[in-house]
Amino acid sequence: MAVQWYPGHMHKARKKIKEVMPLIDVVIEVLDARIPYSSENPAIAELRQGRPCIKILNKADLADPEITKLWIKYFEQEAGVKTIELIAERKNQVKQLPQQILALCRRMLPERNLEKKPARVMILGIPNVGKSTLMNGLAGRVLAKVGNEPAVTKAQQKTILGNGIQLLDTPGILWPRVDDQNTGYRLAVTGAIKSTAMDYEDVAMYAADFLLKAYPDALTHRYKFKSLPASDVELLAIVGRLRGGLRAGGRIDMHKASEVLLHNLRAGELGRISLEWPELVAEQQQNKNEEN
Repeated sequence: MAVQWYPGHMHKARKKIKEVMPLIDVVIEVLDARIPYSSENPAIAELRQGRPCIKILNKADLADPEITKLWIKYFEQEAGVKTIELIAERKNQVKQLPQQILALCRRMLPERNLEKKPARVMILGIPNVGKSTLMNGLAGRVLAKVGNEPAVTKAQQKTILGNGIQLLDTPGILWPRVDDQNTGYRLAVTGAIKSTAMDYEDVAMYAADFLLKAYPDALTHRYKFKSLPASDVELLAIVGRLRGGLRAGGRIDMHKASEVLLHNLRAGELGRISLEWPELVAEQQQNKNEEN
């Protein structure tokens, strides 16, 4: 599924980031722990130009913990990159985060006296990965509007934490066109793309097919299947029947069924699920290259 959703403020944000980047010491890139590869904007690697990077795998409570470990190992193969698992909704964990980030900044900037000259840190990431929630938690007060819809933050924001860190937040930025089919679907499944820019049934079919192959036990547990559905269509039909998706004449409302499945997945009601892992992504990329 190719995605074209690049509002004007995203274009402006990218331009502003490029202008400000020479002043930045450390980049914090917030990723969705369920889709670390797909939520990693390739433009950010280009924009940060080798600067030290702290990758925060947010929504870790929704992701498969064993697969998250694989992603941490994968990302930290790159010099100057460290990772932190985070559940931004947990206030106690967020309270400890400033000290974690400060400690990493000291290691990444060993020549810098952060008490005299705070590390200038920019928070980057695609829409709806929790950047604003993170920034509010780090500051201990509301600095940025928080919402469960992508693209809530519309302008760059700056604050000094007073502990050796100066933070800059920016709007979430997608790249102008997401051509990789799997990346587009995974972004849509997790809610990074506005619902108006996607076909619910198409996206739910992708999710259903993946879940049947990778997490059949989670589906059986959630929906109390006596036997596993044979296809993505059958799975959605059963979900629709179970969750009030019947129309007159007993017809299944597939749009309603799609909404239910995606909501269950996004809310963690199917358990801790990751939609990709390093080996899978490498295999899919290889297949794509061979096709081209």
